[in-house]
Amino acid sequence: MSEKEKTQKKSWFKGLQAEFKKVIWPDRKTLTRQTTAVVVVSVVLGLLIAVIDALLNYGVEFLVR
Repeated sequence: MSEKEKTQKKSWFKGLQAEFKKVIWPDRKTLTRQTTAVVVVSVVLGLLIAVIDALLNYGVEFLVR
């Protein structure tokens, strides 16, 4: 590995570290609320998709018979 490549990697990692310092990390309460919201929405959408799938399956079976 050449010196130029080593310097580029060090520079990249320093830039990455600087960007991570700019991130505003959520507190525990906010993180919990947002995680709960994501899980609830995912479950509701999963159930909705399952119901639509079952209805479409029933409709296709009804038409095929």
